[in-house]
Amino acid sequence: MDEEFVVGTWHYVLAKHAKAMCALERELGDRHGLGPSEFEVLDRMVHHGKKLRIQELCDEVHLSQSALSRVVARLEKAALVSRVVCDVDRRGVFVCITDEGRARHAEALPTQRAVLSSVFTEAPAPAAFEAAVTGP
Repeated sequence: MDEEFVVGTWHYVLAKHAKAMCALERELGDRHGLGPSEFEVLDRMVHHGKKLRIQELCDEVHLSQSALSRVVARLEKAALVSRVVCDVDRRGVFVCITDEGRARHAEALPTQRAVLSSVFTEAPAPAAFEAAVTGP
């Protein structure tokens, strides 16, 4: 890969990420009282359909353990998730989504998907990026 392509792709990814996060912050916050990270935790919980260890969530939502703990604390305070200590290993902590968490996720899902659709369809990717993704 040539350096210009790599740097151009990196700038494209950063710009799209920043635009998506700003729009998600605004839309999810205004309409549903959720931040993007809170929505992402709920989304992963719904996707898996089971309780998850904090470390499993860390791997999926790409947050540090301390940042994820703060997100989970906010969700727990809002009664959208609960924390449960592992029966076998008292050091392990599981996060469980509540019925209210599932309902809030279901309400916010169309908003999140609409924001992502808007961000990723409004402008084409740079030609070099598109060629690499689609092939010759």
